[in-house]
Amino acid sequence: MKVGVKVLPRKEILDTQGRAVESVLHQQGQEGVNCRIGKYIELEVPGQNKEEVSAQVKKMVNNLLYNPLIETYELEFYE
Repeated sequence: MKVGVKVLPRKEILDTQGRAVESVLHQQGQEGVNCRIGKYIELEVPGQNKEEVSAQVKKMVNNLLYNPLIETYELEFYE
């Protein structure tokens, strides 16, 4: 089963990359655009049971793929 992990900075954290992109977009006339920069990780995990795969992926994410102090994550499942 394929699982996408979307990791973004917490809303309370200053996203300097996102602000830099916003600034350039505003300079190009794209007013009102908000931007946050994160990372996307795609995992292919063996198994058919979504609950088991979810538990396994959450363990991977919590141990390695994100920093809970400054980031949040969302999982997307593909079959």
